Amino acid sequence: MLVVHHLNNSRSQRVLWLLEELGVPYEIRHHQRDAKTMLAPPELLKVHPLGKSPVIVDGDTTVAETGAIVEYILDTYGNGRLRPAAGTPQFLRHRYWLHFAEGSAMPPLLMKLVFDEVQKAPMPFFVKPIARAISNKVLDMLVWPNLRRQFDFIEAELARSTWLAGDDLTGADIMMSFPLEAAKQRAGLDARHPKMLAFVDRIHARPAYQRALDKGGPYAFA
Repeated sequence: MLVVHHLNNSRSQRVLWLLEELGVPYEIRHHQRDAKTMLAPPELLKVHPLGKSPVIVDGDTTVAETGAIVEYILDTYGNGRLRPAAGTPQFLRHRYWLHFAEGSAMPPLLMKLVFDEVQKAPMPFFVKPIARAISNKVLDMLVWPNLRRQFDFIEAELARSTWLAGDDLTGADIMMSFPLEAAKQRAGLDARHPKMLAFVDRIHARPAYQRALDKGGPYAFA
């Protein structure tokens, strides 16, 4: 049986959701972040050399990286579901958004998280103003402009169709769920982008998403 090494509050929630949408049997191996560092536990190093989640093990095959996992599951178990037909414009959009999720959407969100943490981190009083000034400068000059540009782009794309690759849910939407959830929680996604908010609401209302939450455990982004 396919095994998902699932880390709490992580990208691996998307893998559970995909498997629930497809009705693929699977087993979950739960892993918990270190309460202080928020890093994955060392036992994940026994599964994959990078020691991160998600990782799936399917017989003799081990696959890491969420996008690669989504493609593997669709190739192996999808039977044409959750992916447009090859050679269509929708398939090209599906491929684009599948890679956009981690390649373009997540970097500025991670930078936002890091520089927010810099501002809150304990440090000598005489260093704090300098650290905050540098952090604010990076946020204002690099992070926020990129986030705003991306939000406007995604909003415009969702004006074209219900889902990112067309009128049917695909693996690309599952990949994009985590960036949009993170954006709503910690990067200013609000009523100025109603179609993005509606996208997140549609995701959360899906029965397969709810089943994945029940099996995966607490997930702050939902």
